[in-house]
Amino acid sequence: MNENRAILKKGKDKPVKNRHHWIFSGAIKHLPDFENGSVLDIYSAENEFLGQGYFNKKTSIAARMISFDDRPVGGVIKENILKAIECRSKFFNKDTNAYRLVNGEGDFLPGLIVDKYNGVLVVQISTLGMEKLKNIVIDILVDALRPECIYEKSDIPSRRQEGMDDYTAVLYGQLPDALEILENGLRFIIDIKNCQKTGFFLDQRETRNLTGAFAKNKKVLNCFSYTGAFSVYALKGAAVSVDSVDEQKSVLELAKKNLQLNGFDADTNKFYAADVFEFLRRDIPAYDFIILDPPAFAKRKTDVVAACRGYKDINRLAMQNISAGGLLLTCSCSFFVNEGLFQKVIFEAAKDAGRNARIIQKHRLAYDHPINIYHPEGDYLKSFLLYID
Repeated sequence: MNENRAILKKGKDKPVKNRHHWIFSGAIKHLPDFENGSVLDIYSAENEFLGQGYFNKKTSIAARMISFDDRPVGGVIKENILKAIECRSKFFNKDTNAYRLVNGEGDFLPGLIVDKYNGVLVVQISTLGMEKLKNIVIDILVDALRPECIYEKSDIPSRRQEGMDDYTAVLYGQLPDALEILENGLRFIIDIKNCQKTGFFLDQRETRNLTGAFAKNKKVLNCFSYTGAFSVYALKGAAVSVDSVDEQKSVLELAKKNLQLNGFDADTNKFYAADVFEFLRRDIPAYDFIILDPPAFAKRKTDVVAACRGYKDINRLAMQNISAGGLLLTCSCSFFVNEGLFQKVIFEAAKDAGRNARIIQKHRLAYDHPINIYHPEGDYLKSFLLYID
């Protein structure tokens, strides 16, 4: 028997034949002796070759498919990275120099995220299998793009499940002291080393556009504002004023700089270092437009019930502070809270707030965050734009 061969149980090969990237441990009949993270050939119980994937015995997702054929793994990775770069070239021009280049399974490269921030690439690796392929990835990126710097920011909880520690370092070139990006012609300073995610919430670009389109003549409240991207878009859309709330003082200082960088007054537009739940319970004037883009309330499946309570509470409080005929943009990035459940939570929040709410727009997927049609689990971000009576 081929020592590099993994065999699935009878009847458990359908997801792989349907080009799904994940194989759960319960689907595996036989594994050879191997080092975690190694690439193995995968066969059905009927001895049909299914493709190649990297394996880790420590995780419930025991394997992730790299290819559904027998081509050399390095060649497959190169082809998929180049296709991902080509895809982005069709959607962005000189007005935007920050976007996601590789979106994991969405670009057929499980465990790999690559974000472009002007001349800097930020790599995030979430799986041991992709970690073992990292040198191949970096060589391809350098050869294809000649970036100023490649910085790895792999500081996510999933690495510990894979048996890895967090890791951040410059992998190539030199990271500039200050980094400025363009998004739809708007300027933002980002702090890659000390930021959330890889530097910027690139996945909300189209939702920020939506915000700008509806902000004219409105008094806006941006909750969980972080470094102020939604605030800048609202002001570009001719909002009367924007108040930004975040519990981190340091990110509010960066938000002020981002407003000023785009020519907006950081005195007229207020910044509040506060817990959003507490802020919305204050005696505050009504707003015409409230934005809720909180961090994930459910990071594990066991968090769902508590997360839904949190989403209900924050949306109820927001609705109680919106003027009649106002707007609420509410978002959830919790993978374990799907769109249907999130909509039910919003329904309960509206009922408890005693407000009528109508959905006038749903989430607009960012072009650089493609969802692999064979891997629907990549669809994690939900948004509703609500008209509140």
